[in-house]
Amino acid sequence: MGNRLVAARDNLITSRAVIGMYYARLEQNPGLKWIEAISSYFTSDQGKETYPWLGQAPGMSEWKGARRPKGVPEHYIEIENKDFDASLAFPLAMLRRDKTGQVKARVEDLADRTNSHWSKLLSDLIARLPATVCYDGQYFFDSDHGEGESGTQGNIVSVDISELPCEVHGTPTAPSVEEMAQAVLQGITALFSFKDDQGEPMNEAARSFLVQVPLGLWTKAQAAVKQPLQSPGQSNVVQTMDDLTITVVPNPRLTWSNKFVVWRTDAPLKPLIRQEEVKVQLTAIAEGSEHEKLRKEHLYMVDTSRNVGAGYWQFAALVELT
Repeated sequence: MGNRLVAARDNLITSRAVIGMYYARLEQNPGLKWIEAISSYFTSDQGKETYPWLGQAPGMSEWKGARRPKGVPEHYIEIENKDFDASLAFPLAMLRRDKTGQVKARVEDLADRTNSHWSKLLSDLIARLPATVCYDGQYFFDSDHGEGESGTQGNIVSVDISELPCEVHGTPTAPSVEEMAQAVLQGITALFSFKDDQGEPMNEAARSFLVQVPLGLWTKAQAAVKQPLQSPGQSNVVQTMDDLTITVVPNPRLTWSNKFVVWRTDAPLKPLIRQEEVKVQLTAIAEGSEHEKLRKEHLYMVDTSRNVGAGYWQFAALVELT
């Protein structure tokens, strides 16, 4: 009897093996590229972080006998960390009898879901941005931003597609390729128009943009950026702008039907913020534990403390088709 018990335990998939599977997959499949493209990452060492908003660095001006140092505006945002977790329980029988790789598949799925957590947090934030206050006290997507010498400006772009000069017309939820291309360009044009707190162009050096769309607008947006002809005999105006890089990214988490976001992706700081106090950690209650004896299972727990927040509204434009 004793020898059979030892043999059964020898056949168990160990906690060391499970943890190895998890971290190997975590590194192999690091997550979606758009996450880093539109969000800056900061570490945290406390429950809440305060980010003072310093405004833009001063531009060069003619020397007139004395220096005129730029002050620091009193803007800031706060992001509070939240705890997140996920757990897997494997019965000992499964760990002993698994011959089809089901344990490995579930562990790797847990790693993939861990990597998609930033996507979930950011997507939920993006959906709330029209009602989320940013550093200047206005909603992130709003029509009346303003600070210093910028004047009043907004990053909500309303496009009446029926008034666009297009050969083919669609609807706000199913625009033609021509309409989508012109709507994307209006979003980019809005970004180029934004001024900083000194009245200087904020995005004049911008060359890289990401167009994030719900699934319903994906194919039209992709064609609007990549397709050589928008309609028979009609060249794609987007492709004539060869000094710009425009990437289309579908986001199945967005439930909009007639809206999309144009993000600037080549600025030193990004439109959104990812904040992390505790990096992802996988711990196990496994071999020799009371839990194993009482429940006849091994428990694997993933924990992290993090959150996301709104950064520079000037690097994003919400385009709404009407």
